[in-house]
Amino acid sequence: MSMSGQASGGRPVGGAMGGPMRSYLQDRSVRSRRLPRQTLRRILAFARPYRGKLVVFVGLLLVSAAAGAAVPLLFRRLIDEGIGGGDRGIVLLMAGCAAGIALLTALLSLAERWMSAVVGEGLIVDLRTSVFDHVQRMPLAFFARARTGALVQRLNGDVLGAQQAFTSTLQTVVSNGLTVVFTLGAMFAMSWSLTLLSLVLLPAFVLPARWFGRRIAALTRRGYELDADAGQLMNERFNVAGAHLAKVFGDPDREAARYAEQAHALRDVGVSRAMYSTWFRIGLTTLASVAIALVYGLGGLQVISDQLTVGTLVALTAYLGRLYGPLTAMSNVQVDIMTALVSFERVLEVLDLEPTVAEKPGALDLRAAVTNRGAGVELDHVTFRYPRADEVSLASLESVATVREDPSSTTLRDVTFSVPAGSMVALVGPSGAGKTTISQLVVRLYDPTSGAVRIAGQDLRDVTADSLRATVGVVSQEAHLFHDTVAENLRYARPDATDAELHRALGQARIADLVARMPEGLDTVVGDRGYRLSGGERQRLAIARLLLKAPDVVVLDEATAHLDSESEAAVQAALDEALSGRTSLVIAHRLSTVRAADSIVVLDDGEVVEQGTHAELLASSGLYAELYRTQFDLDDSSSS
Repeated sequence: MSMSGQASGGRPVGGAMGGPMRSYLQDRSVRSRRLPRQTLRRILAFARPYRGKLVVFVGLLLVSAAAGAAVPLLFRRLIDEGIGGGDRGIVLLMAGCAAGIALLTALLSLAERWMSAVVGEGLIVDLRTSVFDHVQRMPLAFFARARTGALVQRLNGDVLGAQQAFTSTLQTVVSNGLTVVFTLGAMFAMSWSLTLLSLVLLPAFVLPARWFGRRIAALTRRGYELDADAGQLMNERFNVAGAHLAKVFGDPDREAARYAEQAHALRDVGVSRAMYSTWFRIGLTTLASVAIALVYGLGGLQVISDQLTVGTLVALTAYLGRLYGPLTAMSNVQVDIMTALVSFERVLEVLDLEPTVAEKPGALDLRAAVTNRGAGVELDHVTFRYPRADEVSLASLESVATVREDPSSTTLRDVTFSVPAGSMVALVGPSGAGKTTISQLVVRLYDPTSGAVRIAGQDLRDVTADSLRATVGVVSQEAHLFHDTVAENLRYARPDATDAELHRALGQARIADLVARMPEGLDTVVGDRGYRLSGGERQRLAIARLLLKAPDVVVLDEATAHLDSESEAAVQAALDEALSGRTSLVIAHRLSTVRAADSIVVLDDGEVVEQGTHAELLASSGLYAELYRTQFDLDDSSSS
């Protein structure tokens, strides 16, 4: 639907369709929004680096509007003094001036577009990089609550909407405003009566535009919703996990019928929108023709009675083409401005959400402490509750009216234990006891509510994020791989690693032979989330990534929980290599894997209830012994 009514340079095209359509497709509910003054100041702060270019941009619009308004005056003189007076010189001079203004207008259009692109694209880069950098520094709790689609919309749609405040909207407001001022000034100077007649006819343009605009806007929003639903359906069915589920449980005919229903609904909306748009265009074009006919009729009578010249009448009708489009668009300009500013507000809303886990000023380098004191891990009277929604998220990112403010329950209560440098401590306990929470505190995905987590005697809140990442490595039960090559997935841990170092890490992880047999070796793409590999192969690649990073502290979060016996044996051999000589905190569901641990910490309902070696805990006949007997009784019964 090409209804923008904009020339290549962005100025309104002559005729009744000059630019109102985009305004009336906007959501007019934004008209009632009131932005805080502080928000407006911050918006202007983003424009500060471009203030010189914006001044030049507005100057170009001013010159362009004045040049365009001069053309009908040239034709007026050409007709009255040149043709009417039989002066060939005037005819040639005025025609040449009109051609020169056309060339100047084309050059101004190019300059305007270049300046608009420089400012607009620069703002997009500034906003996107600011939002991306801020979002990726948010805590894990933020991503656990926010919808990915909503975040992407802030990074794409809202950033583009915010950019329009300084380019499209600014250009529309200034250009249309200047065009109306110059046009009305020239028309009143030539004939106040016909100018007033033209203004009296303005409601005939504005009112139908509002009526059709509301309906087209509603259909457009409905089309967006249907398109989003269809896109969501395709995204869920076409990613590898969704496709697997559909193959196992789905019905192709049912899936096709569901998508066809959405596609047909989208088609119906498109047809209705096309017809409303056509009626809108035909109606305004007809009204413009009627208005020009009235001016020609009344103006013609004034020419006959010598109240007007023929050149003046022609100039007036030419100005009508420059008047109705901008005036119609300006009648809804508040919607354009507020739409752009509200998009800016939504971007600032994300930027204003403070990370609950942040690096403090003057943070220390943990690696120096590890070198001097060893990489011992200590939890000192740690109590923790997961943050409330209002502390880490936004309602608009969760697709809810308001985020809940009720406090979450306490997950850990006064937990104290230590992992001496170079030793292995295992965490065991029932599901929900707090084991994974402890592993997340050790890598500082969260900060404890009270107490402290230390490595090499340093509180993790006092160290730099880079040094903590370099010191601690994690292998979780769900090894995530990007849709990229084996090499790039490994280099995510150490971008400067050589191919030789990659092969060494793969060998230590017991997966070098498999990679060597792959079609492209290290350059083999592993697929979405590593789906082209088995669970055990993904785990061993994750261990190779850990070995390449060579951290001092290793956290294993049930790394073999969902593997078969053969895969578990291969992964366990790789883990033995990974843990050798390193401080390790191992969360285990299968208790047979932690019998060799230097110490075992037993958790229940967020508290440490037992601690000791495997033999000591079995002898004490506590929770660990109960869990151990239950698990091995189940194993024996399943094997029999």
